[in-house]
Amino acid sequence: MLPYLILLGVAVILVIWVVGIYNRLVALRNRFKNAFAQIDVQLKRRYDLIPNLVETAKGYLKHERETLEAVIKARNVAAAAAETVAKNPAAAGAMKNLGAAETGLAGALSRLLVVSEQYPDLKANQNMMQISEELTSTENKIAFARQAYNDSVTTYNTSRETFPAVAFAGMFGFSPAELFEVEQPAERAAPKVSFS
Repeated sequence: MLPYLILLGVAVILVIWVVGIYNRLVALRNRFKNAFAQIDVQLKRRYDLIPNLVETAKGYLKHERETLEAVIKARNVAAAAAETVAKNPAAAGAMKNLGAAETGLAGALSRLLVVSEQYPDLKANQNMMQISEELTSTENKIAFARQAYNDSVTTYNTSRETFPAVAFAGMFGFSPAELFEVEQPAERAAPKVSFS
C-alpha cells in the first residue's frame, strides 16, 4: 500500500508542477496580448489622425496628389494589418506583416512631411501644427507601447523555450510570439558628424 501512496504522491506533484508551467505560460501569453492591445489603441489613434492631416494638407498640396494618395493607401494597409494582428497577436507572420505595413506608412508620412516643408503657409497652418503635434505625441506613445510589448514577448518566448516549459509548450499549443519591429533605415544609419 505504501508504494502506491508514494507513486500517487509523485503523480500529484508532477500534475501540480505541469499545471504550474501551463498557468505561467498562459499568464505570459495574456500579458503580451494585453501589451499589443496597448499598441493597438495608439495605432488606431494615429490612423484616425492621418486623414485629418491629409485633408489639412490637401488645400496646400494641390500638385502633390500622389504623395497624399500614397499616405492614405499606406494608412489603409497598416490599419488592415493591425486589425489582423489585434485578432490574434500570436498568429505566425501577422506581426511581420504589420511591421512591413508600418514601415511603408512611416515612409509615406515622412515623404508628406518633407513635401509640406516646401509650403510655408501649410507649416504655419494651426490645424497642421496641432495634428503634427498630436501625431508626434502618438508616435512616442507607440514607441513606448512597442517596447513594453517586445519586453513581454521576450519574457514569454524565453519562458516557453527554457526547461522544463519547453517540454510542454508545443504540446499545449504555445507557439513562439513575434517581436513588433518596424524597419526604418534612418534608425539604423549612423549619424554623420562634420566639424568643418
